[in-house]
Amino acid sequence: MIDKIESWLGWAATGIFAILVLMSFLNYEIPMEMWWASGAFYLGYFTYLVVTKGMIAYVIKRLFEGVFVIFLIATMTFILLRALPGGPFDSEKPLPPEIKANIEAKYNLNASIPEQYANYMMGLMRGDLGESYKYIGRNITEILGETLPKSVQLGVYALLVSYLIGIPLGLMAASRHNTAWDTASMMFAVSGVALPSFLIAPIFIIVFSFWLGWLEPALWDGPTYYILPMVILGIRPAAVIARLTRSSVLEVIRSDFIRTARAKGLEERVILYKHVLRNSLIPVLTLSGPLIAGILTGSFVIEQIFAIPGMAKHVIQSVTNRDYPLILGGTLLFSAILVVANIITDLLIAAVDPRVKMGE
Repeated sequence: MIDKIESWLGWAATGIFAILVLMSFLNYEIPMEMWWASGAFYLGYFTYLVVTKGMIAYVIKRLFEGVFVIFLIATMTFILLRALPGGPFDSEKPLPPEIKANIEAKYNLNASIPEQYANYMMGLMRGDLGESYKYIGRNITEILGETLPKSVQLGVYALLVSYLIGIPLGLMAASRHNTAWDTASMMFAVSGVALPSFLIAPIFIIVFSFWLGWLEPALWDGPTYYILPMVILGIRPAAVIARLTRSSVLEVIRSDFIRTARAKGLEERVILYKHVLRNSLIPVLTLSGPLIAGILTGSFVIEQIFAIPGMAKHVIQSVTNRDYPLILGGTLLFSAILVVANIITDLLIAAVDPRVKMGE
């Protein structure tokens, strides 16, 4: 009975996620009520997994570890920014001393480093990321809130592309081991890892936008604008997933329980998709944390090439402009996303493999 409930909840979670992604991709406006209902369902689903898998202590421990990691990152970033020579309001043409002193007083830069650090951490605990030095009068939370959805869209689409290409490719390569299909699949995997996105992107733009005229070369205004960036960003992770899936499937397919399944007369397709694939997904899911980190950092290049109004523009400009609050806010946001992604990955591993217990 419990297995049936878990299976039903898993399929429901997958279905809801697919509907949300499809509506977003087709540029349908998703009602706020649907967001709240979906959020409540996923919160309940993950709570159920945490309780039934005996992971309460584990998740609490990981959350505390995540908070400590974010605190450590905030501290190190703050120190490094202050240790660099120059300041946020230094330029080739120096400001008059009186004006510079007034600006530094406005942003509390005339205080000592320990006092600045204490003030920033107090604001951080209240959820206040401060005010941008470059965008006068705008809060960092407001800036990140405007640009984050588009970056998340791109990241989710690219992640889906990487799994939808990588897992079937690795599975087919392993099932046809030492054949032409296996060789071609691994050639794609090696090429995907070796070729950088800033080289692939112009080639795809020339072919699919200018020669064929199928897709838009830039901006972020609809499905025809989404395809090129998400495919290019997803190619490298797809290649990594394909190689990992192939090696994992080859290991599982030689197991005793697979030989037993074949001896019982089960169809090869059933063995491959029902028994082999599920037991091969653990290493692939474990890779999800680093994969998300790679997609987040890789999206900076893609957003710049395709003029996507996401976070990359602000993060890159914040470094150039020495906009301390924006640099800190962007760094902490990415850190929080990675911490949450790793916890969710652990829960998904427990959902895929009932033998996994992480409560200890």
